[in-house]
Amino acid sequence: MEYILSNKDRKCFLCEKFKETRDDLNKVLYRSSSTIVLLNQYPYNNGHLMVAPKLHISELSLMSPKETCELFLVVQATARILNYKYKPDGLNIGINIGKAGGAGLVDHLHVHLLPRWEGDSNFMTSIGDTRTIPESLERTYKILLPYFRNPKFFQNLEILSKDD
Repeated sequence: MEYILSNKDRKCFLCEKFKETRDDLNKVLYRSSSTIVLLNQYPYNNGHLMVAPKLHISELSLMSPKETCELFLVVQATARILNYKYKPDGLNIGINIGKAGGAGLVDHLHVHLLPRWEGDSNFMTSIGDTRTIPESLERTYKILLPYFRNPKFFQNLEILSKDD
């Protein structure tokens, strides 16, 4: 809610992240010409990341097949990194489309990836309406950055450069 209320009449923060060059200040872990991976500023859990296309669009149907493929190959690589580093019991991967679909940012499509552990919901979340995140965004960024700089996690993107 803090983000939704603070972002009235502002520019799209995802579009702004693509324009910015200071990835460390913006918590951007990975960028290609058409995709970006960044930490969620208001995480539900440690390692809560977002993958977004550069295109300022609100629906998957507005993406070309190549753009869609790259987005989901980056989602796949991001999931691989989260599983490798955090070793969660599971992952939530989702897209909220439209206000009724739960999107806090309705005009710029993005994919959420959340590592999950059995028992990671506690009384603070369920009764106190408060989240406790034991790892700061700065620490999460420093921990994950080397993996996002390692090309072995992004080998699946090579398929996009091959001519059919």
